[in-house]
Amino acid sequence: MKKTIAAAAILAGAMVAAPAMAQGSNTAPGGFYVGALAGYEGLNVDSADNSVTADADSAVYGVTAGYDLSLGSAFVGVEGELSKSGGSTEFPSSFGGARDGLEAEGQYYLGARAGFALTPGIAAYGKVGYTALDTKAFTSAGSLSDVKENASGLRFGGGLQVQLPGPLEGRLEYRRSRYNDVGGDVGDAKTDQVVAGLGLRF
Repeated sequence: MKKTIAAAAILAGAMVAAPAMAQGSNTAPGGFYVGALAGYEGLNVDSADNSVTADADSAVYGVTAGYDLSLGSAFVGVEGELSKSGGSTEFPSSFGGARDGLEAEGQYYLGARAGFALTPGIAAYGKVGYTALDTKAFTSAGSLSDVKENASGLRFGGGLQVQLPGPLEGRLEYRRSRYNDVGGDVGDAKTDQVVAGLGLRF
């Protein structure tokens, strides 16, 4: 979590330092957009019996697309995202489960977001929606075959976005995703992500 906070502080400083290129009144963004994102992911897994936990840090990167409806100084929208990470956790040797590790792979998200303009060219928003996580449960000794599964969950978060020259916009976002019963009988998982993005608005 300390790494998450540090990454958020660094990215927030860079975002605040970016000049707002828009002029005029505080009008919220609207229209279709596509973008790319990259950042930090922290993966935490609790065993099914809640006896042990395991953590891992990794990079995350992906693509996003959506549509915002401008309502003057506020907006509402829908958004989809496909991302990839490589976090791999391993429970301590004292754990008695059939499989002692979990690897997070792709994540998929579809949800809603809403926000408002803070200043000309800068908007704040929150988001919530459905997410799915591809996982692989394994044994470190390789004594059992891997179990690959797609787990469903809930994602929520928020961020800032800044209008850049032309149709470009930058984004800084924090989000948490929660998944239950991942990897067959491994347990529950959550991911904390801090990402920066660059998008193109139509």
